[in-house]
Amino acid sequence: MFESLASKLQDVFQRLRGKGTLRESDVDEALREIRLALLEADVNFRVVKDLCARIKERAVGREILESLTPGQQVVGIVHEELCAVLGGDLDGRLQFAPQPPTIVMAVGLQGSGKTTFCAKLGALLRRQGRRPLIAACDIYRPAAIKQLQVIGEQVQVPVFTLGDRQDVVDIARAALAAAASEGRDTVIVDTAGRLHVDEEMMAEVERLEAALHPQEVLLVLDSMTGQDAVNVARTYTDRLGVTGFVLTKLDGDTRGGAAISIRAVAGKPIKFVGVGEKPEALEPFQPERMASRILGMGDVISLVEKAQGLIDEKQARELEKKIRANQFDLDDFLGQLQQVRKMGPLEDLLGALPFFGKGAPKPEVDEGELSRFQAIIQSMTREERQDPAVINGSRRRRIARGSGTSVQEVNRLLNQFTQMRKMFHDINEVQSGRKRMPMGRMPFMR
Repeated sequence: MFESLASKLQDVFQRLRGKGTLRESDVDEALREIRLALLEADVNFRVVKDLCARIKERAVGREILESLTPGQQVVGIVHEELCAVLGGDLDGRLQFAPQPPTIVMAVGLQGSGKTTFCAKLGALLRRQGRRPLIAACDIYRPAAIKQLQVIGEQVQVPVFTLGDRQDVVDIARAALAAAASEGRDTVIVDTAGRLHVDEEMMAEVERLEAALHPQEVLLVLDSMTGQDAVNVARTYTDRLGVTGFVLTKLDGDTRGGAAISIRAVAGKPIKFVGVGEKPEALEPFQPERMASRILGMGDVISLVEKAQGLIDEKQARELEKKIRANQFDLDDFLGQLQQVRKMGPLEDLLGALPFFGKGAPKPEVDEGELSRFQAIIQSMTREERQDPAVINGSRRRRIARGSGTSVQEVNRLLNQFTQMRKMFHDINEVQSGRKRMPMGRMPFMR
């Protein structure tokens, strides 16, 4: 996400970091390029003007110009100011009612991703131990209720509906009654959208808000529409008690204009971002982490949290024991491949690491090699997976035929596995104090 903007900003900071001393003219030149990059990213021009003014005010002070590391100091200032623009002191957490059920209304234009968001939010709340119910209040779009029921079943969150011939307020009130009788603590209301903002749509969601008194009114916006999303946000916040925004399709947004502009323009926090199509691809918005990714500082915390959500603790402890005993085999290697694939595209994972940012040497990432490696291991016998040393020439040819690959690819897998097992051995040696850690390459990179 934000690849275009991030690349341009990181170029600017790379030049600043290379300067031993920093003059005011250097800051002015850098700010001109930052201003242009932000405007090209479709960031609101007033936001750009205010942001650059605050950066300059802090960056041309005596403390920065006389610093031993002025480039890094400026990057730090830009990071802090960008965090303020993205979130500031606004509370981006979901607000829950003192007495359940908590009511969350999702509003927005047709095509922004409201229905999918409702299901993703239900799945997120269910993983957090809550018992959500989704109310199907989009009675206009063809097959909207059916779509919600299908994805609700996929994420194991029940959907309440009275069909498409009832008034939406009656449907929502009946959903609240059903939630109370079933012990549901959160009701997510999926409302109807239109292809453009119109009076009929706004009047209906106003009636719903007045009848339900929701704790959250979340405006769902397509981040890829840039300034159009900001304009829609203005209209909704003028008419409704919008408590926050949801930016969908952020994984496909190379510019970032909506994310950077919307809080400053509309005065409400971004609460969630959609970063993919899978049910778990919904994340609470963290201004500091987003700013770090935009500036090429990585987002290791989010990467760790994603791994924690996917890795079974018991299996992790068992794997650690095998590694310590030097008993790591190809079955374990296969398990790690499958865990990596659950975490998303490898390029996205590397993008979260600061040492693979702009200017750092980037290894080639072969997503297809993950599939080939998996097929190769699954074509082996149990004996071969547990003891790769028995895999001679004839076995390699048989494995290649069975997996639809070549002997060379089988050899590459075995070499990668050998390197990984050696790396684990070296880690054990380092922890015992017997040697220093050598730096190797990760599998699937060339």
